[in-house]
Amino acid sequence: MNLRGINRVIVAVRDIEKSKQYYSELLGANFNNANWTGENYGINVAISWDAGIELCAPMKGRENDSAVSQFLNSKGEGILNVVFNYNDAAQALSGATAKGAKLSHSLDYTQEEIDAHLDALFSKYEEHTLSTFGDCGFSITIAQITEK
Repeated sequence: MNLRGINRVIVAVRDIEKSKQYYSELLGANFNNANWTGENYGINVAISWDAGIELCAPMKGRENDSAVSQFLNSKGEGILNVVFNYNDAAQALSGATAKGAKLSHSLDYTQEEIDAHLDALFSKYEEHTLSTFGDCGFSITIAQITEK
């Protein structure tokens, strides 16, 4: 499996602009807008690759039915997901599901998508999110994210 470590922590927030400013001032983080990744889920997304943090907030008008609304309404702002980076995500996913973990959703971006939306930073970008919230209080994503 070859776990490489944590790629980033995903934080559910109510106001993406206010949160970007807060983490930028507090940590010196530089954020890239990644809203294209969240449109289908009703969320605005900003990622700071240098700080290892991703912010997710409901889109305007989607405060009650976005992918983060239930979390925000029950828990408030906080850690929603931790993304662990592996040398071989498929192998890591196979190991996790063999131990009973359930897959929530997956994505595997093409190089064209990576180049267009992720500043061409990676040669591989694959993620598998597990339904682990009930077991550990956040969801876990198994990823294979390889920098160029």
